[in-house]
Amino acid sequence: MNEEELSSLFKALGHPIRRAILDILKQSPKTTGELNEQFPEVTRYAIMKHLNILEEGHLVLVRREGKYRKNYLNAVPLQDMHRRWVGKYMEADASSLLNLRSIAEKRKGEENMKTEQSRAFKIEQEVNINASRKEVFQALTTNAEDWWEFRLAPEGETSTFTFEPFPGGRFVEKWGDNQGAVWGNVYYVNAPEEIRIEGHLGMQGAVNSSYTYRLEEKDGATLLRLSHTASGIIQEDWEEKHTEGWKYLLGTRLKNYVEKV
Repeated sequence: MNEEELSSLFKALGHPIRRAILDILKQSPKTTGELNEQFPEVTRYAIMKHLNILEEGHLVLVRREGKYRKNYLNAVPLQDMHRRWVGKYMEADASSLLNLRSIAEKRKGEENMKTEQSRAFKIEQEVNINASRKEVFQALTTNAEDWWEFRLAPEGETSTFTFEPFPGGRFVEKWGDNQGAVWGNVYYVNAPEEIRIEGHLGMQGAVNSSYTYRLEEKDGATLLRLSHTASGIIQEDWEEKHTEGWKYLLGTRLKNYVEKV
C-alpha cells in the first residue's frame, strides 16, 4: 500500500457515516437505496458521495446486478493498514493468533469458492409468437435494441444495443465514449432456424454461459425455444433471476414487440 492509497483509506474512514456504512456492509451487501434507508436524516446524494469516497479508498466494491448497483465491503485495505501500523508493534503471541485466524478464514473462503465453482444451471423455455419465423429471427437479432430491456450501463448513462447475426458477430451494449459490454458472441447460425451465443448475460466472474434460440414454424406462428446453460462461480439466486428475466424478455417484451409490428 503506497502513501496515496493510505491517504485515501484514512480519508474514507474519517467520517462516522462512512464507518457506519462499512459496519452495515459487513453484515451483507446493500444497494444504494437500501443504505439510504438506514440513514433517514441523510439525502441519497450525500450517501452516494460517501460511497464514492469509500470506493476511492478501495473499501467498497460496486457490482452491477440487473438494474441495481450493489455495494460490497472490501476488508483487504484495512488488513493491510493493520499489518503496517499495528501488527509490527504487537506481541508475538497475539500476532500468532491473528495469523491462525487468517489461515482459518482463508481456508473457509477457499471451501466456499469450491462450492460455488461446482454450481451449474440449465434454463429451457418456450414462447409461441404469432408471426413468421423470419420476423421473429429478425426481432431476436437485428432489432434487439427495440425490446431488450436489461442494461449494464452505469446509472445515468444511455446505452444502445447491436446484435450481429453471423458467426463471429457480437451482441454489444455501448455507452459514453468507447465504453460498453459484450453480452454475447455468436458461434453458430442457421437463419432463421437457430442461433447460438456464448456470453455472461450480466453474470460476473469465472462463469461459462451459452444460450440458444431455436425457431419452429407451427400453425402459422413461430414456436421459440430458449436453452440457456451456465456453470462456474455462480451465486445461488442467479438461476431464479435469469429464469424470471428470460420469461419477461421473451414472453412479454419480445412477444409484444413482434405481434404489434
